[in-house]
Amino acid sequence: MTRTLGGHHQRLAHAGTAAADSADAGARARDWAEIQERMLVPLYEAVYERLEVRGGTRVLGLGCGSGLALLLAAARGARVTGVDSDRARLALARERLRADPARSGGAGLAADTGTLLQVDRMADAAPGPGRSPYDLITAFEPIGCVAGDAKGLGPALDEAIPLAGRGTPVVLAGWGPPERCATDGVLRVAGRLSDRPREGARRPGHRDDLEEVAARAGLEPDGSGRVACPFGYADQESAVRGLLSTGVFDGAIRTTNRRLVEKEIGEALHPHLRRDGTVWMPNVFRYLIARTP
Repeated sequence: MTRTLGGHHQRLAHAGTAAADSADAGARARDWAEIQERMLVPLYEAVYERLEVRGGTRVLGLGCGSGLALLLAAARGARVTGVDSDRARLALARERLRADPARSGGAGLAADTGTLLQVDRMADAAPGPGRSPYDLITAFEPIGCVAGDAKGLGPALDEAIPLAGRGTPVVLAGWGPPERCATDGVLRVAGRLSDRPREGARRPGHRDDLEEVAARAGLEPDGSGRVACPFGYADQESAVRGLLSTGVFDGAIRTTNRRLVEKEIGEALHPHLRRDGTVWMPNVFRYLIARTP
């Protein structure tokens, strides 16, 4: 009997932990969607304008998050497909597309208008009978924040590229040089508190980072650009929540604890606090347009 009760309590404890983890993931996804994701809107819009995304354009978004970039493309008439590994973010993206059917061609999550997939279901994004290949592939999640943050991009590109036609543009994004990114000092908190500071610290972005990723994927560079994407927050609390939602500080939290990380981020934000209590950090991001072989 004791053994049975013990097993029962262990299962309850496990279920409680799983529920807490799920709630935390959901809260962080909402912080990303409501606070942080919008910071990259100038990047999304600059790319869509340059590549003339419009009605009929088929867009495949890698690392689509909670779907804001997809909504902006759909607002231009594009048919969008998004892939991400974060279930909580994908759930929010589905809600967004369903809540605004006008932006997705009036068809919500119709297969040819707004499809959202787990990253391990990339094969389901393949064009089926009667559907043309993708006209644009985007990987808007910026690399160059921490060493090695482009590792997962290679396999995703390897799977996505065959789904597009020859000469299709593929857009990669990255952080600009530290001297052009006010957020750099805050990001360094992640490395300082991490158990692997050499790997986790913010490193200077190299101009050829995006070109190297493109070369490894067999893509041919065909232009680039820089976009100002300032990070602006209503107050210091929302800034901390937004930054934590990026995942950059996860290693530091595992090594220390969330409260300490929040404290350190808050202190790093002091130089960027304005008199009205808002937080403002100018940043520059770079994007590369490369073509499929």
